[in-house]
Amino acid sequence: MKDKAPVPLAFKNKSDIKVLVVAEDHHQRMAFSDTVRGCGFTLIDCVSQAQLHDKFERYETPIDIWLIDSDYDDSVATATAMSQSIGVLVGFSQAPYLNEAKQYAKWQRKLKRKLAQMLLLPALVDTKAYQSDTNDWQYVVFLGASMGGPSAVKEFLDNLSPTLPICILLAHHFNQTMIGTLPRILNRHNDWRCQVITSSQRLQAGQCLIAPIDKQIVCDSTGRIILLAKAWEGDYKPAIGQILKNTSDVYGSELINIIFSGMGNDGAQHLDLIQDNDSQLWAQDPSVSTCPSQPQAIVDSGYCGFIGSPVALAQKLTDYIGERAAVASSH
Repeated sequence: MKDKAPVPLAFKNKSDIKVLVVAEDHHQRMAFSDTVRGCGFTLIDCVSQAQLHDKFERYETPIDIWLIDSDYDDSVATATAMSQSIGVLVGFSQAPYLNEAKQYAKWQRKLKRKLAQMLLLPALVDTKAYQSDTNDWQYVVFLGASMGGPSAVKEFLDNLSPTLPICILLAHHFNQTMIGTLPRILNRHNDWRCQVITSSQRLQAGQCLIAPIDKQIVCDSTGRIILLAKAWEGDYKPAIGQILKNTSDVYGSELINIIFSGMGNDGAQHLDLIQDNDSQLWAQDPSVSTCPSQPQAIVDSGYCGFIGSPVALAQKLTDYIGERAAVASSH
């Protein structure tokens, strides 16, 4: 570990501090980026060493802080010197995975302390990097849809109370130029707050967050949705199966997955793992789906716990939450 000596902070706002991350491991880059944004700084870029060599001369904004978890060779040293930065942090411990909430929080606090020392900004460590007691929901409801999905998901939301202790995450195969219209379609005639994810944020009760088409997201155990500067892999965008696996690994028995009308079988790739995590898996009745192949793939898997129309699915979810609440109160 090596870093420059602390220098006085000469910025009016934390957002004025520009940070560049260089790391070889994708997960490490994601954790660094998450912490930088959590500090309120501006992330210029998050790259590997090879990408830095290709892109460095194209950076037009000054780089104030370098976070480097890569070989600190002559080329990197030259780049940091040319940028006239106020701080360079080289080498840091490997970040735990996001579903290891306590260990990840500890790692973030350690990194924040280093940044606070570097910038002479003690207020950084006064703010918790992780807050696990602020959730106003008890269950995460993940919806997957494709062709024919908007009308089905809207009917589902129209018949579901936003006062339930749930937050909704929707992955819908949609045209990139049209995804911005989806919240207006889904919001009409109900009180759900629907929006496309454009930055890392938290799941909230009464809200339906829509996965972006052009960037991946990752959920953690405290309900944060972290937006990655990385495109979805594979043919489906967003990748319903990938999000379904991530949410099931993180939320386990507190997750209800519902697959609506759509073409193809996206969402059916990891169902054995979802079963092991005790997550619920339901599907729209293929016979009332505009495009039945996607929900049919869930039904054919043998793991589907309930099949129904959008109205029936909304009622099933309401009853399920009520039944679990009754069981919990009786203990």
